[in-house]
Amino acid sequence: MAMTDVLSADDIKKAMGAFAAADSFNHKKFFEMVGLKKKSQDDVKKVFHILDQDQSGFIEEDELKFVLKGFTPDGRDLSDKETKTFLAAGDKDGDGKIGIDGR
Repeated sequence: MAMTDVLSADDIKKAMGAFAAADSFNHKKFFEMVGLKKKSQDDVKKVFHILDQDQSGFIEEDELKFVLKGFTPDGRDLSDKETKTFLAAGDKDGDGKIGIDGR
């Protein structure tokens, strides 16, 4: 499954452009711009599984660094600072990874 099976290619392109500069990534704004906040829980799970490269059921820090590439192949890597900020926001139980339910 491709990300564009769930989200609009135009919305993805606009969001990627908005956060093209290093250290500009804001996960809340990005997810809003790509239209994920308006999607059903089922669609959110589909996106999660696309981003979960190793299909472990979690998005670990090493996968999180490349999260923008999950939306489009030419997406940039997140900086270490962006990755750690994003992980801290999504890792509710402090185990170093993000589960579909935020744990």
